[in-house]
Amino acid sequence: MSEKKLAIIATKGSLDWAYPPFILASTAAALGYSVEVFFTFYGLQLLRKKLDLKVTSLGNPGMPMPMPMPVLLQTLPGMQSMMTFMMKNKMKSKGVASIEELRALCIEAEVRLIACQMTVDLFEFRNSDFIDGIEFGGAATFLGFAGDSDICLFT
Repeated sequence: MSEKKLAIIATKGSLDWAYPPFILASTAAALGYSVEVFFTFYGLQLLRKKLDLKVTSLGNPGMPMPMPMPVLLQTLPGMQSMMTFMMKNKMKSKGVASIEELRALCIEAEVRLIACQMTVDLFEFRNSDFIDGIEFGGAATFLGFAGDSDICLFT
């Protein structure tokens, strides 16, 4: 039996959307899958050396909060920072690994993390803005792997 493959496209760069690709990738790698994650557009934020990820509560009515939070309140200055602080504390209190820890797990497990070169160029990032242990490539690089994958996810 051949090795199973998981391909993930990560397009979002917020705290709440950072967890799915890293949790799925690290778990699949621990189960013996060959895993590749392609980070494009806002997902590139997840590979930057300096993370400043915030929670995206607007447009996410399913987000459980300690108290009901009407959309209008969420637009007030400082609310996003407060909600991010609350989410990070909740994750820590429940023993959930940080994004930095999950990224390190992925690299240790030989998950192939690919930064979209076109998006790097588009947003005028420098390769030095990103963590060590990643690759830079285009859609064709990712599609070569994704085309043969058993599972392909879009996050």
